[in-house]
Amino acid sequence: MAVQTPIRGLRSFCIAAKCLSFKHAASKLFLTPSAVSHQIKQLEEQLGFDLFTRQTRAIELTSAGKRFYHAIQPIITDLESTIDDFTNSKQNKTITISLPEFFASELFVPSLSDWTQAHPDINLQLETVKTGSQAAASADLSIVLSRGRPNSPVITDLFPVRYVPACNKRLYRKWASEGFKALKTVPLILHQSRPWAWHQWADEVGVPDFDPKQIIQFDSMFGVARAAQQGMGIALIPLPISQTWFKEQLLVRLYEEELVTNDRYFLVQHENLEQSDELLKFANWMQETFCDLY
Repeated sequence: MAVQTPIRGLRSFCIAAKCLSFKHAASKLFLTPSAVSHQIKQLEEQLGFDLFTRQTRAIELTSAGKRFYHAIQPIITDLESTIDDFTNSKQNKTITISLPEFFASELFVPSLSDWTQAHPDINLQLETVKTGSQAAASADLSIVLSRGRPNSPVITDLFPVRYVPACNKRLYRKWASEGFKALKTVPLILHQSRPWAWHQWADEVGVPDFDPKQIIQFDSMFGVARAAQQGMGIALIPLPISQTWFKEQLLVRLYEEELVTNDRYFLVQHENLEQSDELLKFANWMQETFCDLY
């Protein structure tokens, strides 16, 4: 009857032959040196020749051991690679996405259940950044707000952004019938990435003698919207990304005139990544979900 050779014995031999140390091989295999020595001894008995010359503090491959190593090592490497491939194929793939905080809270997260139901085998790791900040370097894909097309080989154009003057219902009731007088009376709120946005809006609308009482800048769009909702003043609010604030009447348009800019949201795939089925599925879902918002 043929004696079967345990795979673990062959693997222990290959690692010991590479580092020429039972102790180091044991460390890599999470075994004791004596366990490694025993496995290799069993292999030598089955083969009928010594694989190592054992000295007090060192081991050396015998001539037969060297030939056996060169013959068996590629086979063991291929076998381990095959096992890893089949193991990984059973695990969910993970996509890391960098996206602005406001986009994440107002649009992405409310729509995320549709993605998870359609693609239960793909995990998402979300890394939020402030508007205008650089995307996380570790991200597979990034959602960015940009005034021009980002410099990247794979870009999906999502939708443009426009800005509307808005406040809470209390301020609206007070100033809706007063025209542009409120602009000189209450603070005007905006995002610091667009410090001249109110002046641009006033120029386009034709506001006479535009001289705001006070301008308050925030480094997050959520801060802008929240300050307006709390009654701090009138804010330039981005649409369509803030549409829920208006649907729930947390904010109300004070003026119908909008500031139209070149700002657009893009989905960016980074150039150091190869196209994959998971990334393509996600890009297609993003396009189907958000491209018609405008």
